[in-house]
Amino acid sequence: MLAYLIRRLFAVVIMVLVVLLATFTIFFMLPKWAGQDVAVLFAGKATGAEQLAGIRVKLGLNDPVLVQFWDFVKGIPLGRDYVNGNDVTHCGAPCFGYSFRTEEPVWNTLKDALPVTLALAAGACVLWLIAGVATGVLSALKRGTIWDRSAMTIALGGVSLPVFFTGMVAMGVFVHSLGWVHIADSLSTEDSIGTWFETLILPWIVLAFLNAAMYARLTRATMLEILGEDYIRTARAKGLGESAVITRHALRSAMTPILTVFGLDLGVLLGGAVLTESTFNLPGLGLAAVQAISNKDLPVILGVTLFAALAIAVANLVVDLLYAVIDPRVRLG
Repeated sequence: MLAYLIRRLFAVVIMVLVVLLATFTIFFMLPKWAGQDVAVLFAGKATGAEQLAGIRVKLGLNDPVLVQFWDFVKGIPLGRDYVNGNDVTHCGAPCFGYSFRTEEPVWNTLKDALPVTLALAAGACVLWLIAGVATGVLSALKRGTIWDRSAMTIALGGVSLPVFFTGMVAMGVFVHSLGWVHIADSLSTEDSIGTWFETLILPWIVLAFLNAAMYARLTRATMLEILGEDYIRTARAKGLGESAVITRHALRSAMTPILTVFGLDLGVLLGGAVLTESTFNLPGLGLAAVQAISNKDLPVILGVTLFAALAIAVANLVVDLLYAVIDPRVRLG
C-alpha cells in the first residue's frame, strides 16, 4: 500500500509540473512568440509606457525563460515579491498571480469566490452520485421493464439538455412563476445557512440532474456487465443473499469506473462551474473567470486556470487512493 501511495504521489507531482509548464507556456511564451507584449496583456493597453516598463521588470519578462518559470512555480507554494528597484509588490502564499488592474493578489479574488463553488460542488455531487448510482443499479436489476426504459429516457434527456437551458427553465418556473425559491443577489460567509440553502438548492438540483443522468447510464452499463461475470454466479450458487451479491460484489466492482469519472467531474467543478454559476449569478470561481474574461484581466484568468488544474490533480489523487480501499486487487497489484 505504501509503495502504491508513493507511486501515485510521484505521478501527481509530475502531472502538476506538466500542467504548470503548459500554463506558463500558454500565458507567457505564446503571446511573446506571437509578437505581443505580455506586460500589456497583464496590465491593459491603457497603462502608460513607464508603468508597463515597471511591470515587465516586476514580472521578470527580461529574465531567462528558466528563471521566469522557476519564479512562477515557486511563487505558488511560497509566495512571491514583484520587485522593480524600491517598488516592491508582495503576493503572499499561495500566489496565483497579481492583478495589476485591481492592485491585489489574485488569491484574494479566488478566496472570496471559493466558498460558493465549494458549496455548489458539495451539494450537487452528493445529489448526483446518490441519484445516479441508485437509478443505474435499479435499471440494471430491472432490465427491460418500464422503470428501466423510463429512467434511461429521462437520463438521455438529462445528458442532452445543457445546464444553461435547464437552469433558465427552472428559474422561470420555480423562482419567477411559482415563487417557491428565492435566490439571493450575493452570498457571503456572514449569511445564514438558510440563505445559502435556499439560494443553492435549485443550482444543486439542476447541476445534479445533468450529472446524475450520465452516472445512471454508466452505472447501468457497468452493472449489467458485472452481473454476467462468473464470480457473481458463484456467489449466488453458494447461497449468498441477493442484497449481499449486489452490494458487496457487483456494486463494489462497478464503483471503480464511477470513481474515475467522479474524480474528473469533481475536479472540474471545483475549478469553477462556469455555466451554472453564470446562469444563476452565483459569485463563485466560474463567474469570476467569466468576469475576468470580460474585463480582460489576464492574471485572474491565469489564477482560475491554475486552481482548476490543481483541483483536478488533487481529486484524481484522492480517487486513486479510494481505488485501493474499494478494490483489494489494486493493493495487491
